[in-house]
Amino acid sequence: MSDSVLAKAVDLAREAAEAEAPWGTVGDHVDVEYDDERVATHYFVCLDPAYVGWRWAATIARAPRAKSATVDEVVLLPGPDALVAPPWVPWAERVRPGDLAVGTVWPTPADDQRLTAGLTGLDELDGAADRSPVHPSQWEIGLGRVRVLSADGRDEAARRWWSGDRGPEAPMARAASLTCSTCGFLLPIGGPLGQAFGVCAQQMSPADGCVVSLAFGCGAHSEVEPAEREPVATPVQDFVGFDALDLDQVEALEVSAVDVVEVEPAALEVIDVEDADVDDVDQG
Repeated sequence: MSDSVLAKAVDLAREAAEAEAPWGTVGDHVDVEYDDERVATHYFVCLDPAYVGWRWAATIARAPRAKSATVDEVVLLPGPDALVAPPWVPWAERVRPGDLAVGTVWPTPADDQRLTAGLTGLDELDGAADRSPVHPSQWEIGLGRVRVLSADGRDEAARRWWSGDRGPEAPMARAASLTCSTCGFLLPIGGPLGQAFGVCAQQMSPADGCVVSLAFGCGAHSEVEPAEREPVATPVQDFVGFDALDLDQVEALEVSAVDVVEVEPAALEVIDVEDADVDDVDQG
């Protein structure tokens, strides 16, 4: 699809790029790509420091049997190594579970498949009661609620909980020897989800107050028995470094007490340093 006229029109493409770009931002010619028959785009390095890796693209075309090319458009496009912003994602898809903070409002779409119509007043209950038969597993009254959880919403929640941090594949569950299904701290829940989930009421468990899979488990299971303490062994005496003496040798080494001689205060001679000679003091 190469076209010699378009391939040689580098100067034409540069002039078009310099006419559109800020002064001094059009650099060397990088490449030429053919977009269609008799249509090509010439790329030039962008010298703007704010657009490192970007390229000025000048698209030119040649009419049939024409011997010269004309300019179609000039745009600034990111190159292979350009720093670009990530693809734009709508806010409703960008917010993830756990991002909801105090004061944040999260609107629910009107056509959310996880919800179905409920009942908002007692006057609607009479009409619902006329339905024959009423199957609680397929229909929920939901008085006071415009919408209630649908079967799709229930199944989606069950899959999310089962594969989450409180499911059987969680690291803590895999390390535990007992499951929540046999734990006395498990609070059962009603409805179809009660066949696979419950609420933990063990204060010492990291899942306290959370929905847990019956196949989940942790080290705070109610049936974990305290480990038996091993009896303390008799202390071992180490006699290395000194000799052990028997009783006779100890008695032979007894030292008699030293008598303390009591001296009467009157027997002590008090010397007045001021009245005595130096010789007397030395002799004393």
